[in-house]
Amino acid sequence: MSALKFVRSVWESFRTTSGVEPRLIDAMRITAAEPGKVNFELPIEKQHTNRLGILHGATLATMVDTSGSLALASRGLYSTGVSTDLNVTYLNAGGKIGDLIKGEVICDKFGKTLAYTSVKFMNSKDEIVARGSHTKFVALAWKDERNITEDLKPAVNESQASEATRTSFGGNKHVVGE
Repeated sequence: MSALKFVRSVWESFRTTSGVEPRLIDAMRITAAEPGKVNFELPIEKQHTNRLGILHGATLATMVDTSGSLALASRGLYSTGVSTDLNVTYLNAGGKIGDLIKGEVICDKFGKTLAYTSVKFMNSKDEIVARGSHTKFVALAWKDERNITEDLKPAVNESQASEATRTSFGGNKHVVGE
């Protein structure tokens, strides 16, 4: 199974079984995936904004959490563990209703106990909006029989992938089809 197809199946599981994701970021779309990296986007709607009418930081924090899990899914984990740490740094306004926020998440380290991801967000002006990091406890997730970790190994190790596999948002050089 391709990384894109597997990540989309895990995302669908989040959407059908979780309480938060279907209420806040149900419209998020996975646009590309390869082992260790996922690209996604969210059309900004009213429920994503604050009282100033711009993208709410809580929406971005939710997307850091969820996309971190999807980065682990891109490495073949179906059950993606539990969060131990999450950080978001807000740099620019994310946009207003009708704008599109784009994200790219990388699996920086994929261990037997902990996994680390980093994400960046771009607004419709191609300005970096925020960056985030997410640490997950994954020891129990390795036991899920739905995992396909042997099928979704990256071409390079994490220390090389963190920078080597990042692409600009202007051109999807590494888009992987279904």
